[in-house]
Amino acid sequence: MAADSFDGATTRLVAVDRVGGKQPSSPTPSEAISRQRAEATVAQMTVEEKIGFVSSYFPYTSKLRDEFGMILSSGYNPGLPRLGIPALRINDASLGVANILNGRTDETSTALPSALAMGASFDPELVRAASAMIGSEARAATFNVMLAGGINLIRDPWGGRNFEYFSEDVLLTGVLGGAAVDGVQSNSIASTLKHFVLNSQETGRMVMDARIGMSALRESDLLAFQIAIERGRPASVMAGYNKINGDYASENAPLINGVLKGEWGFAGWVMSDWGSVHSTEKAALAGLDQESGMELDAHLNGAIFFTDRLLAAIEDGAVPESRLDDMVARILTGMIDCGALDDPTPVNPRPVDVDANCLVAQRVAEAGAVLLRNENGLLPLGPQVRRIAVIGGNADLGVLSGGGSSQVRSHGGAPIEISLESGDGAWFCRLTYHASSPLRAIEAAAPQTRIDFCSGEDLDAATASAAAADVAIVFATQWRSEAADVETLALPDKQDALIAAVAAANARTIVVLETGGAVLMPWLSEVEAVLAAWYPGQRGGEAIANILFGEVNPSGRLPITFPAADAHAPRPVPGGLDELRDRDVAQRAGDEKAKIAPFIVDYPEGANVGYRWFETQGIAPLFPFGFGLSYTSFSYDDLEIVGGANPKVRLSVTNTGLRKGADVVQVYVEGSDSQSAHSWRLAGFRRIELSPGESRVVEIELEKRVFARWDDAAGDWSWDERSPLAVGRSSQDFVLRGELTR
Repeated sequence: MAADSFDGATTRLVAVDRVGGKQPSSPTPSEAISRQRAEATVAQMTVEEKIGFVSSYFPYTSKLRDEFGMILSSGYNPGLPRLGIPALRINDASLGVANILNGRTDETSTALPSALAMGASFDPELVRAASAMIGSEARAATFNVMLAGGINLIRDPWGGRNFEYFSEDVLLTGVLGGAAVDGVQSNSIASTLKHFVLNSQETGRMVMDARIGMSALRESDLLAFQIAIERGRPASVMAGYNKINGDYASENAPLINGVLKGEWGFAGWVMSDWGSVHSTEKAALAGLDQESGMELDAHLNGAIFFTDRLLAAIEDGAVPESRLDDMVARILTGMIDCGALDDPTPVNPRPVDVDANCLVAQRVAEAGAVLLRNENGLLPLGPQVRRIAVIGGNADLGVLSGGGSSQVRSHGGAPIEISLESGDGAWFCRLTYHASSPLRAIEAAAPQTRIDFCSGEDLDAATASAAAADVAIVFATQWRSEAADVETLALPDKQDALIAAVAAANARTIVVLETGGAVLMPWLSEVEAVLAAWYPGQRGGEAIANILFGEVNPSGRLPITFPAADAHAPRPVPGGLDELRDRDVAQRAGDEKAKIAPFIVDYPEGANVGYRWFETQGIAPLFPFGFGLSYTSFSYDDLEIVGGANPKVRLSVTNTGLRKGADVVQVYVEGSDSQSAHSWRLAGFRRIELSPGESRVVEIELEKRVFARWDDAAGDWSWDERSPLAVGRSSQDFVLRGELTR
């Protein structure tokens, strides 16, 4: 690549050969003012003081925890009181104020449902409100940087962290990601977007090399980040663990300097993920501004890179001091622009309105649950149901949550918490339930109905209970966690056999899924109803009961495709499984230092992620992206298409049923990508709530870039002059059709 150059006006490092024909975007007026303030502050700092901001401590292992008064959290940087800079108190994550391993033993927080549930709501305002609630709790707990905003596209259905991400779709992910960041930062605290970029699996995440064409990357994962940055203006972007096309994410100059900072004009700072830094000079010159959790780099990668080593590189001239100035100025710019410097968080924790915040979590769970099947109108359950068998899923105790750094210690505690015996995440991942019992919520919703519970461990007892009931409800679970992928989409622990047996004993069987992604359903035709509740969070039991009994009309739509078989995914198993197994065999044989060997994962599907992959391959999914049933019905009429520079559609939506409900109007435009593959792409959407018989005209603006091609030579987008357009209920169910003209 061409030599890196500095823009003297902002000391912004730009990889000039990757910007292409476009000029770098300018910071917003607010960001420009924040940058000026930041530079004036940096000018008053010593080199040692600057070094103190470009690497953060990991309080769980830091030997200086007591000296600085760190609380157990994700990260910490001492402040600089003489210049009015508070300490950076950093914590996870998108689903609540995380409390890994219950390190802060006297603290509980509100646990949101999984990001997939938020994605299924198709509701940016709801996501913003939920994230604002999380930001307010983070602020009350004294944190001023949240590692929220997980927006990696869900490329593989077996991904361990899929529950932390919004969707497989570029537009939905970008819009909701921007709303989430905006919500967190509305509390005058900083939020990240993560993980930049193509951090799509957990297997071997430290050593894998994701390979993809740059144009395809522009049209998919990078575009999701671009949309989210434009909408949310995050203070920080977090680089991932993996390599992208040969370079680690934290030292990838074409992506950080060329695209993120150069072309997009990102004004904040780029932080590493914890333990993901591998160099000093290369990372600093590539655009990394902060080494996060530096003790983990010492443990995992053999050194701390942005303290003494960076100081030596500056003294030797290998890294210009102006680059260090830029690193610190970017950190301060992000903190100033989100309000964290002028409106600092309290020194001591403050109380929050637990009931109100739990209600927010419940509303998200209710809006995000997806009704996948409802034969013979079994749901909602009515007073005619006199006896219900509730089976499996620990439904008597609570609801499942995803594991890893996003784990929230929720109000009410953890009725189930199981430590892992082995694996990369064993030290910090626990299989944990939130104390919101679906069984108790069902009992409260139907006080005149006999409710019998059976754990499902004894198949004969489960089938006997089901046979004696009017309706059987089976709760099925699949746990996912950071640091590990699932190797199959089949439900674990013989749950498929349990569901099939219950369905054989009672034709009126309902399955409630608490999962972190898609699962296979070999029993689908044998049951009458299926509700995907995801990981439903703090009030998940209450939300599920409200939907089952019709207090809430289900309105969620699938943010991911459910495959009919493992083999239908672009990669039927995680890449690197053989390398992982070889390492595990060596460790069991006594080689405790054995490591997983580096490996390459190719992404030949390019920009055609999720439903676009299924379309281009001609594969029928089990359930398509955007699918979801309701207890009412909707009609679409009077489509009007406006083309040109700012395309949009207008149409009339009518609730033609007997219940109030919400619909998600989805607009798809067909386009061809840089690989000449034609596919339909979600170009706009609108969630709308209507009373029975009510009609409303909705206008939906379209995002042109999602149905464009990236021209790498020109450094810009190009479009077809005419493109087919459709309005539908899913990526495969189109109701109205037309043509969009440029």
